[in-house]
Amino acid sequence: MCDQTTERELDAYLKKKSLTRRRFAAGASAVVAFGGVTSAAIAAQKYASGDLSETNVRVTTPDGAADSLFIHPSEGAHPAVIFWPDIHGVRPAFFDMARRLATAGYSVLAVNPYYRTHAGQLFFDGMSIRDPGARDLVGPHDSALSPETVVTDAKALVAWLDQQPGVDSARGVGAVGFCMTGSWTLRAAAAVPARIKAPCSFHGGGLVTDDPDSPHLLASRISGGVLIAIAENDHERQPEAEGALIAAFDAAGVPAEIEVYEDAMHGWVPTDSRAHHPEQSERAWERMLALFEAQLGAD
Repeated sequence: MCDQTTERELDAYLKKKSLTRRRFAAGASAVVAFGGVTSAAIAAQKYASGDLSETNVRVTTPDGAADSLFIHPSEGAHPAVIFWPDIHGVRPAFFDMARRLATAGYSVLAVNPYYRTHAGQLFFDGMSIRDPGARDLVGPHDSALSPETVVTDAKALVAWLDQQPGVDSARGVGAVGFCMTGSWTLRAAAAVPARIKAPCSFHGGGLVTDDPDSPHLLASRISGGVLIAIAENDHERQPEAEGALIAAFDAAGVPAEIEVYEDAMHGWVPTDSRAHHPEQSERAWERMLALFEAQLGAD
């Protein structure tokens, strides 16, 4: 999870990597890495950005109306994906990732997790959770969330998606979460197993806890397939979590790809994160698309 220890670990990591990063930015290796990312992105893109429809929507839930961005190919009906951000909430980089997913042939609902207490963007102009006062800013909104709110939200979001002409309701729904919302994808899939078939957690926190409703204990309620991409430093802090997750999904007979991403720190996937690791982020993205193709099947 994003906490002060995580930030100190990231500071130490970036300091250690500073020389390597300077060489990377100036040297030939940057061209090789950029080329790999670009080719993968082009291979997955089935629709141009100009072929997408984008609408600001409000999805009614038992607790209010979740302000969201709904992005999908303009023509046809496509598998739906619920897209939740990390602790920083909705912002341009998050919406750009949702748009990228839509070009791969999905109808993406990018949801504000803090809608109960705050509409729209919470962090602006490069702010992050490490800034003075940032945790106090998040606190009132985070405290309104619980495992129960994840379940009620998931049911409402799926019900809304199934009513949209741009969604093929005969196909399963994907769910993507980062950081604090990584565990939400497992809770959502367990709550709506007939519809959510492909939960994906990127550097998710709280996947394995001592609580009786720990997300990993919900494995037997999940159908489809699962992707859990673990940050290296998260694994170092809780090394037993990987084994617990593998054991839980093996026992449940649910196919799950669970991996610690080498040299990838907590927060490595979002493009605006200090921890962003372009190569590992791209690999995680490709694994997500592979899961969606297998479980949801994009056009």
